[in-house]
Amino acid sequence: MVETAVRAPAGVLARLDGSGVPLLAARLVVGITFVVMGWHKWSDPVAFLKALREYDMFPPGQPWLMNATAAALPVAEMLCGALLLAGVAVRGASLFLLALMAAFTAAIALRAAALAAAGGAPLCDIAFDCGCGGGVVNACDKLAQNGALLVLCAVALASRSRRWCLRRNLLPADAGRPR
Repeated sequence: MVETAVRAPAGVLARLDGSGVPLLAARLVVGITFVVMGWHKWSDPVAFLKALREYDMFPPGQPWLMNATAAALPVAEMLCGALLLAGVAVRGASLFLLALMAAFTAAIALRAAALAAAGGAPLCDIAFDCGCGGGVVNACDKLAQNGALLVLCAVALASRSRRWCLRRNLLPADAGRPR
């Protein structure tokens, strides 16, 4: 007796993901954002180093750590953004940027809360140079932007589609699979 596999119809989310549209949109938005933000930081390293210093994230006796971060972070952001735009190493680049965004979003929230508490002002009235490459920004607007980027990084990380990805188009279907 031959059994036939009964497959449940693909859900709307699975069909949407299979189309590749959510991944492409996430890749484009996150990739362009990080290439541009990384370029701004890289083109003015002194301003970025000053902005990093404001967060008090590094031990005071270890200036080399902050200097190394200020030198490496813009390059890593531009590289991951370019990888996303090309559709190469999508999950790795997305995971790195997701972790980076989570850490810096928390740092921005803590700094904004401290500035609000020190000045007795509402959180959404606080504006400062977060070091993201865009100059002085409103804290609530920046947190909302970072939240959207976090969601888009998660979409790129979770997507199973590889449609419109360079790697998918360059390799044969079974290349790289163990035999």
